[in-house]
Amino acid sequence: MIKFLDLQKINLAHQQEIEERMVNTFRSGWYLLGNEVKNFETNLAGYIGAHHAIGVANGLDALRLILRGYIEMGVMQAGDEVIVPANTYIASVLAISDNGLVPVLVEPDRETFNINISAIEEKISSRTKAIMIVHLYGRIVFSEELKEMAKKHNLKIVEDNAQAIGAKWNAIKSGNLGDAAGFSFYPGKNLGALGDAGAVTTNDEELAKTIRALANYGSNQKYVNIYQGLNSRLDEIQAAVLNVKLKYIDAENARRREIANRYVTEINNKNITLPQLPENQEEHVWHLFVIRTKERESLQQYLQENGVQTLIHYPIPPHHQQAYREWNQWAFPVTEAIHCEVLSLPISPVMSDDEVSAVITVINSFNVK
Repeated sequence: MIKFLDLQKINLAHQQEIEERMVNTFRSGWYLLGNEVKNFETNLAGYIGAHHAIGVANGLDALRLILRGYIEMGVMQAGDEVIVPANTYIASVLAISDNGLVPVLVEPDRETFNINISAIEEKISSRTKAIMIVHLYGRIVFSEELKEMAKKHNLKIVEDNAQAIGAKWNAIKSGNLGDAAGFSFYPGKNLGALGDAGAVTTNDEELAKTIRALANYGSNQKYVNIYQGLNSRLDEIQAAVLNVKLKYIDAENARRREIANRYVTEINNKNITLPQLPENQEEHVWHLFVIRTKERESLQQYLQENGVQTLIHYPIPPHHQQAYREWNQWAFPVTEAIHCEVLSLPISPVMSDDEVSAVITVINSFNVK
């Protein structure tokens, strides 16, 4: 069976270095807010090109804390609106509503799956305070049009960069395109920890200071609490793992691009719509390789029977989830069509050429009965 994602193999590629760092952390006797976290924050900020990086517990908290930071700074208040893609993982939306803000959903571009930038401005109101862009599946969504729109309406641009670390737009890395960015280092991400982990990057010193305090019980001095904060700290062991793996992210992303190029070039089944290769290949790091087909159920079953594991990202859009039942009657036809047809193929830096060839062969042999 060709696994959808062989996490064990991915991490074993760095086994010696990871074990050494983890043993050193264990022996240090310091397990929170220590040198590994400080080093990772420095390394991540340097890699992204941002002035500040703050390690947090997970990717959802990263987004929650950005918005909460803006609330504490007086930039936003409960009831304000944040524009967000209708086609995204629910965490993007949860971060908004969790802060008492109002998510305003915008349909995606049919070709890239990312938010349709041209459809944003018509959703901007007097209550809009930010645009949350999601670099879905690893592809950057950004443009001069978006920058000018945000400037015109005095809006913050918040990046959900959970899936696109290492991608570039005009030589600027994702995570340094907007005003602040949230990262997830969930084990299955391109840069994955051995558990939950996340980070925020920003060039805004006041926001960085506010988020750092909010994530530590609202405190920047022990037993002195200036905010009603939460406990969302990156731990030393996860930081140790990430310090090792960050060194290899560009090479691993390059391997993902190689596989994606082969898929796009060699898959020729008329029942399948393939994702686009961006003109500038640095704009995509292929966290996921997502095809579309009206025959999803039969294709997925066929692939499974022929030794290829696949997943669906994501079967139910946020506005159809019970968590947002008040939205269930809303219609987002492009989003709904995507969620009914998408299927994610195996792609990872440890896939062999033979495994890639096998996936291509099986897909090309699929026929609709």
